[in-house]
Amino acid sequence: MILAALRAALGEAQVLGPEAIAPRYFDDETGGTPGAPVGLVRPGSTREVSEVLRLCHAAGQAVVVQGGRTGLTRAALPRTGEVVLSLERLNRIEDVDATSGTMTLGAGTVLQVAQDAAAEAGWRLAVDIGARGSCTIGGMIATNAGGHQVFRHGMMRAHVLGLEAVLADGSVVSAMQPMLKNNTGYDWKHLLIGAEGTLGVVTRALLRLQPGVAGHETALCALPDYPALVRLLALLQARLGPRLASFEAMWDDFLAQAISVSDLRAPFEQAWPCCVLVETEGPEDGALGAALEEAMALGLLGDALLAQSGTERARFWAYRDAIGEITRTMALFEPFDVGAPTAQIGALVATIRARLAQELGLTRMVCFGHVADGNLHIALELAREEQRHAAEAVIYAAVREAGGTVSAEHGIGLLKRGWLGHTRSADEIALMRRLRGALDPHTILNPGRIFDMEPPR
Repeated sequence: MILAALRAALGEAQVLGPEAIAPRYFDDETGGTPGAPVGLVRPGSTREVSEVLRLCHAAGQAVVVQGGRTGLTRAALPRTGEVVLSLERLNRIEDVDATSGTMTLGAGTVLQVAQDAAAEAGWRLAVDIGARGSCTIGGMIATNAGGHQVFRHGMMRAHVLGLEAVLADGSVVSAMQPMLKNNTGYDWKHLLIGAEGTLGVVTRALLRLQPGVAGHETALCALPDYPALVRLLALLQARLGPRLASFEAMWDDFLAQAISVSDLRAPFEQAWPCCVLVETEGPEDGALGAALEEAMALGLLGDALLAQSGTERARFWAYRDAIGEITRTMALFEPFDVGAPTAQIGALVATIRARLAQELGLTRMVCFGHVADGNLHIALELAREEQRHAAEAVIYAAVREAGGTVSAEHGIGLLKRGWLGHTRSADEIALMRRLRGALDPHTILNPGRIFDMEPPR
């Protein structure tokens, strides 16, 4: 039995039978229903991960890899017959190099812990998402996580200098050199980034840090329509250049519900079709205020508030961060993370609203997102579970018509695998399958995630 072999390799304490697995390993952010795993293993090093996968590969045993379980595609939910491979013990920050601005750490390190360690050394890990207190670096690498700083600093891929990983057969590959330039053959680490654990298990990472921020200028802007938003973005890019760090859009329904579920007051005297939270990084020299004055003169803004203190900045961000409170009021919540060219997102939102109301009678939804990088989030309340697939069909059809993507930053996992063809061609999917087959011929790593490819029975 596989558990006996794993216990012999790792010891009794780190290999649990199904009856001893704590409830947290059966849960994620989607509220999905897990299957019945055969056990759980908690390796504490790359060597131990290698031994686990060597044994599972030899036995044809399917494995589901878990980090912080904060995903929204059910990729980390265990299915029946799988062994849960938790990386939570690989949580050591090995080094923060304050001279070169790099950090070496284990895949199980929580993002906020890594951010705090970078800050203590006078640097910044310039990637951030709402689940910072529980998501892990390995999971962020596996999903190529985004967040609200992508517009300036890029997806997780942009922060990774080196990786150490274990392949399905237990082989260890390591490229932990702290260099931006290294054109010596295939850069295999980029295959693993965003592969959702289907090509290998990341165990350690070497991350690139950024200098600490000298200051922020933050504003909450009300806009008369979406075309004005697009023009405002272009103006701010021209006036502020790389200092423009965040451009977070919130449609009127989002802001109204954020106010209703919290103790926040309405920021403006009247409701506007959409609002944008704008933030710069750098000297607090009034550059943002000057740019907004120009935008106001051009008729791009209905109103604007410029934060005068850290307290006001926190209040502005509280509107954007209210999404968790909003979705908790939805009886049956379905999240969507889509992408489209920024100029087309306004029309896409209108199309989705109209079709959902007409075809399914669904009207409670909130729209928001990092639209400067083409990312739109939709939180939709379903009337009943049976509507889930139909709602997906409506939204993803509209996204395909707009030339967009069914997943901008959350990945495919289990929930979106049936819609992969809306974004990727048949030839692209065939190439993905060839890569997967070459690196994991028995399909033991996260089987069924991204696309249907089950392990042999």
